[in-house]
Amino acid sequence: MLVLTRKPKQQIMIGDDVVINIVEVQGDNVRIAIDAPRSIKIFRGEIYKAIQEENKMAAAPTNVDLRVCCRISKKQASGRGFPDSWDHKGYMDPSEV
Repeated sequence: MLVLTRKPKQQIMIGDDVVINIVEVQGDNVRIAIDAPRSIKIFRGEIYKAIQEENKMAAAPTNVDLRVCCRISKKQASGRGFPDSWDHKGYMDPSEV
C-alpha cells in the first residue's frame, strides 16, 4: 500500500488515465475529484462491499421445490410420454423420479 500526503489542489496520478485531485481538506474530511475513463468503475468502499455481498447472495444456491419448477398440467402431459403418476395439480410422484 502506498501512503501519500497531499494538499488541496494537488494531484495523484494512477497510470496514464486516472487523476485524483485533492479538492478540499476540512478536519477529518477530504474531498477528492476523480478523473477516469468511463470504462473504469469507481465506487465508495462501503458501496462496493454491499454490491459484492448482494452478488454472493444472488449466486448462492437455494432450496427449490422441484415439484413447483416442473409443474405441468395433465392436459399438457397427455400423449407426450409423461408418466401416469401426475397428480391433479400437475405434480409427479417423487418416487418415480
